[in-house]
Amino acid sequence: MKDLLVDLKSGDRIKVKVGDVVIGGTEKVFISGPCSIEDYETMRKIGKELKNIGVHILRGGAFKPRTSPYDFQGLKDDGLKIVKAISEEFNMPFVTEIMDTRDVEKAIEYIDMIQIGSRNMYNYSLLKEVGKTDKPILLKRGMSATLAEWLYAAEYIMAEGNMNVVLCERGIRTFESYTRNTLDLNSVAVIKDKYRLPVIVDPSHGTGLRELVPKMSIASIATGADGLIIESHISPDNSVSDARQTVSIDTVKDIMDKALLLERLV
Repeated sequence: MKDLLVDLKSGDRIKVKVGDVVIGGTEKVFISGPCSIEDYETMRKIGKELKNIGVHILRGGAFKPRTSPYDFQGLKDDGLKIVKAISEEFNMPFVTEIMDTRDVEKAIEYIDMIQIGSRNMYNYSLLKEVGKTDKPILLKRGMSATLAEWLYAAEYIMAEGNMNVVLCERGIRTFESYTRNTLDLNSVAVIKDKYRLPVIVDPSHGTGLRELVPKMSIASIATGADGLIIESHISPDNSVSDARQTVSIDTVKDIMDKALLLERLV
C-alpha cells in the first residue's frame, strides 16, 4: 500500500472545510461547547452565547465514553437531534464524537464533523468506517500514542479516500499527576513543520484544570496550532461532566481576543 505520510510531507497545506469554516487556512478556528449535551434549553443558551462572541464551530458530546460504566453516557440519538436543531438555528457547524461503527451511518445526517476520541484512536474498524464517508474528521491523539502512531491513525482514514482529517493534540499520559494530561505542544510544532495536515489543540483535556486553559490556549496558538477546541458552559461548575476543566463563555471570549492579538503581533 502507498504510504500516504510521504505525500503529507511536501506540497501545499491541506485545508479542511466544515460547513463554511476552513481549518488550516489563514484564520484561527475556535471550537467550543459543553463536554456533554445535557438538554435542549441549556445547549441552546450555550450555543447562542458562543455564536455571539464569534466561535466558529459548536461542540458537545452525544455519546460519552466514560471511565466508569455508571457515569452519564450521553443522550445519544436524542442529543444529536437537539444539537442539529441548535446548529441550524445559529448557523454554526457542529462536531461530536462517534464511538461505534454501527452509529456512523445514522449520525452523519445530523453532524458536520465527526470526532474520533482519544480512546478510539486505535479503533481501526471505526477509522476505516469514517474514512468511507465524506465528512470532515477530527482525530484526537490517543492518550499514550506516539506521534507516528497518531499519524498512522490518520492514514487509516485517508487510505479509505477521506482526506479531510484534522489532528487534535489533547495531551498524553505521563508520570505527571498534577494535571489530567501533559499537553505535548512539541507535536504541534513538528506537524506544522513537517506535515500538511491541519492541527488544533484541546487545552481542556490537555490540562484538566480550568485555570490553566487560557495560558495553554495562548501557548498553543504561539506554537502554530490552526485553532482550539475548548470545553465551555454557561455554568461551568454545574456541568454534568468534566466540570473541573470547563470554562465560562467570558473566558472563551478572552482567550479568542488574546489569540487574535497574538496572531497580529507575530
